[in-house]
Amino acid sequence: MDYLIDLTKDNIQQVVDTSMQKMVVLAFWTQQQPESVQMLQTLEQLVTAQAGRFILAKVDCETELEIANYFQIQDVPTTLILDKGRPIDGFAGQQSQQQICDILDKHLPPMWIQAFDEVKQQLAQGELSSQDLGKIADQLTIIYNDAQQQPEVALVMIDVALQQGLLAEAKVLLARIGLADQDSYYHNLVAKLALAEDAADTPEIRQLQQNVTDQPDNIDAVLILAKALNVAHRNEEALELLFAILQKDMSAAEGNVKQVFMDILTAIGQGNALANLYRRKLYTLLY
Repeated sequence: MDYLIDLTKDNIQQVVDTSMQKMVVLAFWTQQQPESVQMLQTLEQLVTAQAGRFILAKVDCETELEIANYFQIQDVPTTLILDKGRPIDGFAGQQSQQQICDILDKHLPPMWIQAFDEVKQQLAQGELSSQDLGKIADQLTIIYNDAQQQPEVALVMIDVALQQGLLAEAKVLLARIGLADQDSYYHNLVAKLALAEDAADTPEIRQLQQNVTDQPDNIDAVLILAKALNVAHRNEEALELLFAILQKDMSAAEGNVKQVFMDILTAIGQGNALANLYRRKLYTLLY
């Protein structure tokens, strides 16, 4: 069903049925009453801005007098909030957009819930590209802040981070989940992280780490290890290795260290917290 509809005798039962799952706002108006036209325009602006949060059902009292009588409408404009088939709130006369929002907010879920549900629907589709996952991760960061760091949002952020191969980021977020919120989803993510970490700790990487330990001043060995760590999605370790060299010499290995460092930051992405952290660290050396 659309979020903006004209209520008639033909679709009223469908609208009532819809109100069992989603809040419906009934706007009683008439073209002959300018105040009601203005009120309807305000409601239309709201439902457009908050598309999906509620349904606006417009009732033209000139053509749908029977519906207006059924709801005992005495004057226009009148606005009713319908939930589970019955009116639970409403007001007569014209209201400002902020006044309407205040009334709706008493009954409707927070705005972040809608955005969060949309993200979960995208993830449920599967087969998402790395670019898609990056966009979803950015959306989740905004939702997480709007939701005041709700654990249910954090768990989905962890899931996305694991799909992106951002193991360090996932590990940090997992550590923030309190005992009361450690449900089956949480334990599933813990297991996924453990498997990903085991897969990333290959014999080849261990050998490269040993090479660096044996030859700490061999920059080529460090570069080879950093690239291998990046491929294994162990980017924090890779960046830390390279940054330690850059702190001593920004032009190390004829600029190759800085180039690999920047390449890893670019690969991680602009909105990534780890990338942003190491960009700031680099800027402190440059400026």
